[in-house]
Amino acid sequence: MREILEHLFSHHTLQRHEARDILKDMAAQSYNASQMSAFLTVFRMRSITVDELEGFRDAMLELCRPVSLEAYNPIDLCGTGGDGKDTFNISTLAAFVVAGAGVPVAKHGNYGVSSLCGSSNVLQELGVTFSNEESVLHQQMEEAGLCYLHAPLFHPAMKHIAPVRRELRVRTFFNMLGPLVNPSFPKHQLIGVFSLELARLYGYLLQRKDMRYRVVHSLDGYDEVSLTGKFKLLSEQGEQLVSPEDWGLKTVAPEELYGGDDVASAAALFVRVLEGEGTATQNQVVLTNASLAIHCARPETSLEDARAAAKESLMSGKARKVLHALTQIG
Repeated sequence: MREILEHLFSHHTLQRHEARDILKDMAAQSYNASQMSAFLTVFRMRSITVDELEGFRDAMLELCRPVSLEAYNPIDLCGTGGDGKDTFNISTLAAFVVAGAGVPVAKHGNYGVSSLCGSSNVLQELGVTFSNEESVLHQQMEEAGLCYLHAPLFHPAMKHIAPVRRELRVRTFFNMLGPLVNPSFPKHQLIGVFSLELARLYGYLLQRKDMRYRVVHSLDGYDEVSLTGKFKLLSEQGEQLVSPEDWGLKTVAPEELYGGDDVASAAALFVRVLEGEGTATQNQVVLTNASLAIHCARPETSLEDARAAAKESLMSGKARKVLHALTQIG
């Protein structure tokens, strides 16, 4: 590791195969915690390159426990996290709305590392049982229309790195990797990222793959469509700058997106929204992200019709039934 660090400290970058091999060595416990901390810190002090991001992704996918969900052709809604905004669980709620609208979802998620409450925190609080057994995941898809892929169960080789991330409590390149390493290899994804630079890196990587995608980044720093201002939308069709008003929506205040002081309050808010008791702002932000996902997974559906389907899913209670069904499986 000393030679690697010296190489990086001298302002050099890694080739794709080098990045892959280093991450595989980290997973194999070839380096101690101090060495791994130093390595992770490098990528907070300078931008990651496409080759480095691809190499790290390659390693994660080579080491993961894959799951076959091709029969359902699901979409994943996943944010990088790391935006430091302490919002409520927007993308996770949107995933339940999408599933309630009849679009299968394979949601990849984890505990919060640089945030208070990740998707795994809130779903565990609500009684969802995590599993990597394919039979259980298929049951979730059949009965709930959504399966939840708790990242540590599918990336066991990363367990030696997780304590280092928790101790650092800052965003690392693993935040960048989350949406890229869904072990079901979905063909459709709505991805939120914490920076415009990363949005463009994602766009570059994803356009090489046979998939439909929407990458979103709100210009004031959110890793989702926050409606607090303009946002970038990248897809296989190109790049757009969109304001809430362009879609007939109002710009909202950041404080209206606050997620709570602890996991219990975040979970309570999650349930209120699913029960149709969210604020107008909470509902609109969730529905906007859900409609983008529906449109991505069902391109024959117009964005307007996708919004209508998302609203019907939430307000009719279908999205709430997805959660109820998921909590009954364990």
